[in-house]
Amino acid sequence: MQIKNGSLIISLDFEMMWGVRDVVTKESYGNHIVGVHTALPRILDCFEQHKITATFAAVGFLFCKNKAEIVQNIPSQLPGYTDKNLLPYGDYLDKIVGSNDEDDPYHFGWRLMEKIKNTEGQEVGTHTFCHYYCLEAGQTVDEFEDDLLSAIKVAGSQNIKLHTIIFPRNQVNEDYLGICRRHGILCYRGTESSWIYQPRNEEKESLIRRAIRLMDAYLNLSGHNCHSYKYMASQQPYNMASSRFLRPFSKRLVRLEWLRLRRIKNSMTYAAKNNLAYHLWWHPHNFGINQSENIFFLEKILGHYLLLNKEYGFESITMGSLAKKLANLPN
Repeated sequence: MQIKNGSLIISLDFEMMWGVRDVVTKESYGNHIVGVHTALPRILDCFEQHKITATFAAVGFLFCKNKAEIVQNIPSQLPGYTDKNLLPYGDYLDKIVGSNDEDDPYHFGWRLMEKIKNTEGQEVGTHTFCHYYCLEAGQTVDEFEDDLLSAIKVAGSQNIKLHTIIFPRNQVNEDYLGICRRHGILCYRGTESSWIYQPRNEEKESLIRRAIRLMDAYLNLSGHNCHSYKYMASQQPYNMASSRFLRPFSKRLVRLEWLRLRRIKNSMTYAAKNNLAYHLWWHPHNFGINQSENIFFLEKILGHYLLLNKEYGFESITMGSLAKKLANLPN
């Protein structure tokens, strides 16, 4: 079996407040999180209109309708982070998280999960159970495995079999990939090959790397970051590495929007012409504010996809579906 045409992979890291709670507060970022409840349905509508299939990697907490369900699914071993502020259990779960989505729209998203599941062609993957940081000090491989088992369990309770994992903060720990493979995970999203994207924990991150990554969103500094199927199939789980993070609309940088769009469209075209995969990703909460501007920008990207689909057979595909195709490639 051969994969004859290039592919557009889209993945979204669905995490609500669980993914940002350690660095921001409701006061500073709450509008972005609450906005997910209206932004995500608009994203799904946009996907349906443009015949896009995408992978939504959800934190396991988001499968739960209330705090009691979260408590029922807590893993036996909790992450032993040196920085206890990273832990979403204990006082945080007891005192900050509400009882359900009616009194806490920041942490619960099960109704949105239902919308994703009921939208044709979309894949639900895992973003770990508790937004687990695989490169932070103190946590262990056994603790990660228990977290993954809880994610698999809570997804299975809703008849979802997980094939895809996206590591929070893109903290890919190669020592943990064997655990993923053992429990049925077929693929993950790695980072771009450039040094500015190599996985690091927060302690080792630098302002210089962040600044260059911002510039790379507008100017081609790191290359197209498109990947061949042979490269992806060279290891298991399959590494469907990122090509581009879709940065949200910024009023401060509005005059550079044409550069941001050109950067993405040029790389998509490169992938389509050369039968490669282009992997675009973001978080639903990135669209939580400035929703109209962000959806308008997404529509331009997906309109370009339709042109490439017609001219080159460029195909929209979920990570899990592509993994199953890679499994059938000849050695």
